[in-house]
Amino acid sequence: MPNRSSKRPSDPSLLAKLIVDIASGEVNDAWIDPQAGKNPAAVALGRLGGAKGGVARASSMSAERRKEIATKAAQKRWNKNV
Repeated sequence: MPNRSSKRPSDPSLLAKLIVDIASGEVNDAWIDPQAGKNPAAVALGRLGGAKGGVARASSMSAERRKEIATKAAQKRWNKNV
């Protein structure tokens, strides 16, 4: 299934033409803006929830559980076979 999250052409020659058109100013590259078409209030609300999430999760866990999670993460980072 094609990736519909990007609006760049998948064909290399069409992509090259688009890059040249953007560089020469023939095409406006405003379509690259990820915030275009989004409700600013919804974006702000999503950021607020994301900012709170980690702190709320950590405060609800015991120190022992946080240590277990941190140890497991460190093992995954350093030993890719675990």
